Parts: sequence; C-alpha cells; structure tokens
Amino acid sequence: MAAKADVWIEEFRLNVLTTVLLGEALLPAMPRPGGRIVAMSSVAALRGAGSYGAAKAAINSWVTGTAAAVAADGIAVNAVAPGFVPDTEFWAGRLDDAEFQRRLARVPMGRPGTVEEIAAAVAYLASPDAGWTTGQVLGVHGGAVLARL
Repeated sequence: MAAKADVWIEEFRLNVLTTVLLGEALLPAMPRPGGRIVAMSSVAALRGAGSYGAAKAAINSWVTGTAAAVAADGIAVNAVAPGFVPDTEFWAGRLDDAEFQRRLARVPMGRPGTVEEIAAAVAYLASPDAGWTTGQVLGVHGGAVLARL
C-alpha cells in the first residue's frame, strides 16, 4: 500500500502542485485585464487513468475555480488537454510498436497529434483573441473524447 500511496503523492506533486503553486504565485502580477494562464492537462483527466488522470483532473478543477475567481479582473484561466502526441519527452522510452498501435486505435482521426498542434492551442488561449474564453479545458486529442450535448 505504501508504494501505491507514493505513486499517487508523486503524481500530485509533479503535476498539481507545480501548476497550482506557479499559477497562484503569478496571479498578483497578472495584468488586469488581459492576464492569461494556460495549464497543461491531459486527455487522461477525461478518460480516467489512475493517479496521472486524477492529477490532471485536479488541474482542470483548479482551472475552473481560479477562472471564476479572477474573471471579473479580466484574467482568463484555461487548460489544454492533449491526447496521444508521441513526439514528446513524455513518451520517450515508453512506446514500442504494439503500444503505439494500441494508443492510436483510440484516436478517431486515425493519427497521433503533433507538438505544433498543441502549441497552437496554447498560443490561442494565451492570445488577446481568447479574452472571452475562460474556465475551459480545450481537448486537442483527435476526437478521443467527443463532446456531448
């Protein structure tokens, strides 16, 4: 049990605390209006994936709560939730051919995402064009999680 607890604590520390503490530290210096925070979430937060998915879901919760708290100041707080983007450090040493195919099979668009596609989503949310977008988790994952009305 201790090993399981250690994994969960480490995921929380590496993902949630780094995001929340940095975001909270920067909030006082944010321009009002016009400040932007863009957190990195994951499709794992939306699909469930153990401790990692739970940590990313906690980031989503922080984003929505913080967005509500600072919206009146004109600060937008959002997250990007990437899906399978194998050309990142995250996947270094984790993918063999079978795992690549297994991950790809869960992407309705039939291809992995690119670093450039994730960067474009972050750039949009950080831009003045996204001034009326706040408290959102933008899924950039090839349809791995489809919206429901």
